Amino acid sequence: MGTISTAAARLARNWLYRRGARPRGRVAIALAAPLLVGGGFAQEPEAQPAPEAEVAAEAQATRRPNILLLVTDDQRWDALGCAGNPRARTPHMDALAQDGVRFRNAFVTTSICAASRATILTGLYERTHKYTFGTPPMSAADVAASYPAELRRAGYRTGFVGKFGVRAGQGGSAVMFDSFAPLSPGPYWKAQPDGTQRHLTDLTCDRALEFLDGCDGAQPWCLSISFNAPHAEDGDPQQYFWPAAQDGWYDDVEFPVPRTMTAEVFAAAPEFVQRSESRRRFHWRFDEPRKYQEMVRGYYRMISGVDAVVGRLRGALAARGLADDTVIVFCSDNGYFLGERGFAGKWYAYEPSVRIPLIVMDPRLPALRRGGTCDLTALNVDLAPTILEYAGVAAPSTYQGRSLVPLARGVAPVEWRTEFFYEHLFDTPILPKSEGLRTERFTYIRWFESDPIVEELYDHQADFDEVTNLVGDPSYAVVLADLRARADTRRDELGGPWSRPR
Repeated sequence: MGTISTAAARLARNWLYRRGARPRGRVAIALAAPLLVGGGFAQEPEAQPAPEAEVAAEAQATRRPNILLLVTDDQRWDALGCAGNPRARTPHMDALAQDGVRFRNAFVTTSICAASRATILTGLYERTHKYTFGTPPMSAADVAASYPAELRRAGYRTGFVGKFGVRAGQGGSAVMFDSFAPLSPGPYWKAQPDGTQRHLTDLTCDRALEFLDGCDGAQPWCLSISFNAPHAEDGDPQQYFWPAAQDGWYDDVEFPVPRTMTAEVFAAAPEFVQRSESRRRFHWRFDEPRKYQEMVRGYYRMISGVDAVVGRLRGALAARGLADDTVIVFCSDNGYFLGERGFAGKWYAYEPSVRIPLIVMDPRLPALRRGGTCDLTALNVDLAPTILEYAGVAAPSTYQGRSLVPLARGVAPVEWRTEFFYEHLFDTPILPKSEGLRTERFTYIRWFESDPIVEELYDHQADFDEVTNLVGDPSYAVVLADLRARADTRRDELGGPWSRPR
């Protein structure tokens, strides 16, 4: 097997420690040697001291990285240039993907900000954490097991800036964060003490830089930044408000109307969905051609405003010497309808609503892996365990997601998911509740409070727009029965049939 250097052995031990192993003595050397030989490390007589470069490499390998989580609100999966959108002006998001790994099949398990943000924090499905609009706050146990609380106990300095979007109970934010700077989502333009107005997106960046200024350089940190953009300002007829730097952007762009924004597709929706909030908001934004163009341009200007902040933040990391030590995770809390099916908003299990952008940028990735993509299914429930693995912290056994770190590194996973359960349980008369199952080929949706229960089944591989409901097709009866049963099983594993919150 040959001899290996002391420094190389330490590298191997640290590699194993970070993965939960505790090898000792000669066992550690025996375990480490194949890794080192396969990795091409130089072999030296053990008596020789480690060269300075090797010691520096070891320090780099063992230092826990800083972690920056960026979450937008209502940004659909295709609303950035690197996803193939030729109209989106998102150079900094695109550069992040070029330096990291983009997950092309990323989804949320609930498409609404309150429940999704609670899922991001806790690694739990809505049916398990039981938090959405109108429910009691997140439980103390879930707060204590959240990724920021776990990181804080592990020695990280944790911070939050922006739209919190959840209620964590009395003192919950103090359990999770050393620095907590929530910002009211509306209005977007905020009056400043000197009488000027500043856009919320830019203010969010300002507060984030203040957090970085408070870091001492020795303690690793995790900063979670939650933007309100590009969420519409629902109470204002203009809906979309962007930073002044994006004035005039997209004025010369004509956005295509979705193929499914037709009377025929809308008429095929269940009657109670036709009467829901998604149709009311469609009339706010998209119900005539000129309005459609102006609203979509406003939506993209807001995304470009966030993109500018992504660039500003990466520049600040570089200026502070932190760029090489900071893992960046970028995603949205849910997708968004831009008129598809005659809808606006999100909430439902159709593709535009549930599919999100997701980029993981680890500056330590080898050059050959950077700019890569992953087609396996990633979920918002995976973000908490992913963040903890990057920090070398064991995820609580209660977590229901899986770390994406191996996928980002290009490691073939063992038995990765091929389907996921979807649910939307907000108890309100303006939005029907739904649940279902999405596989790599089929989308199964049921509106479980209707009488009788209404179901939908789509082959999204053959029918990407999900317009041909296969529920009544006898040739898909076996598929329907199977998905219905699997959805029942997963629902019961996560907490059972929905019951009204108390």
